[in-house]
Amino acid sequence: MKTIYTLSAIPLALLLWTGCKNKDDKSAAAAAPPATPVNVTEAQRLNSVYYDQYQGTVTALSSVELRAQVTGYITGIFFKEGEVVPKGKLLYEIDRRNYEAAYQQAKASLASSEANLVRAKKDADRYSFLLKQDAVARQTYDQAVATLATAQAQVASSKAGVSTALTNLSYSRIVAPFTGRIGISQVRLGAQVTPGTTLLNTISSENPIGVDIVINEQSVDRFYDLQKHTTDSTFRLKLSTGSMYNQKGRIYAIDRGVNSLTGSVKVRVQFPNPQDSLRDGMSGVLNVLNDQSGERVQIPYKAVTEQMGEYFVFLQADTVAKQQKIILGPRIGENVVVMDGVKEGQKVITEGFQRLRDGGKITIGMPPAQGAQGGTGAPAGGAQGGGAAGGGKAEEKKK
Repeated sequence: MKTIYTLSAIPLALLLWTGCKNKDDKSAAAAAPPATPVNVTEAQRLNSVYYDQYQGTVTALSSVELRAQVTGYITGIFFKEGEVVPKGKLLYEIDRRNYEAAYQQAKASLASSEANLVRAKKDADRYSFLLKQDAVARQTYDQAVATLATAQAQVASSKAGVSTALTNLSYSRIVAPFTGRIGISQVRLGAQVTPGTTLLNTISSENPIGVDIVINEQSVDRFYDLQKHTTDSTFRLKLSTGSMYNQKGRIYAIDRGVNSLTGSVKVRVQFPNPQDSLRDGMSGVLNVLNDQSGERVQIPYKAVTEQMGEYFVFLQADTVAKQQKIILGPRIGENVVVMDGVKEGQKVITEGFQRLRDGGKITIGMPPAQGAQGGTGAPAGGAQGGGAAGGGKAEEKKK
């Protein structure tokens, strides 16, 4: 009996040892995650032309509010509202009769003063001659000289009165101070106007025209440099319609100082406006060529992930993925400029990185048949590859 039991125990031990070994092998295989299939692309150094954007407001380089400077009633309006009026064109007329009468009266007063001056001068000359001959008293001569001085002062006063009357008469006609577009009249025929308070209309120039932007004080030196060295591509205006304005701009003026409350400076950029496409008060976005435009490393924007306000990509390092922190520049189409963190020629993972970890194993190439398996379940590699999952969703949409 002992011999029989001993021989039977050997096959049983071999069977148990083999089962445990197979179980350990399966556990080890299950513990090691499979490589994630990914797609990669090479970072390229490309010509990167990009712009800084500033909210802008279109403003006329010259704009004037027309106000009455004399009292009276509007007796004439000589323009069509909304039209472009040339410099010097008569726009409004205020009742001129009182001012014409005052002007004529001032001229008559001047003529009288000049006649008195002539008489006083002759008297002074006559008494001066007689005084030399001791034929007249000194007091009489002194009175003649004083009368001459009074007459001269009266002439000067009369001339000032004529000038004032003529000025008031000219103010009764309001003319265009420059060529520009006039707005809707604020007064009608017969309306009474008051000096300095009654707004008649507003006229503004249109060609050229300006665009005002606000910059921070750290950018002032940059814009002073742009004022001296401007190219055709430095300033581009994007209209509120989304289209780009087809004229090139240049800096017209930089404000004299910095706003102490906001730390900002106003800059005015001038654009030609031959077709009157830009109107005072319109809004737009002024694109200013960035100083760092040039040959820059670009990668697809879809390869970038954000974590806590910082940006990362996964780089291919042989058969593993390496997570790399980067500093982004502006977007250019489907790409983005990388200011730091990625060098030209490095392989950037663009698909399948959604479930990757730093140091995770990868395999190049997304499995083409994963989307076709549908609800039967994706392979283990596809479950960890974000790109494969995306392919599955695209396939479902096709169905």
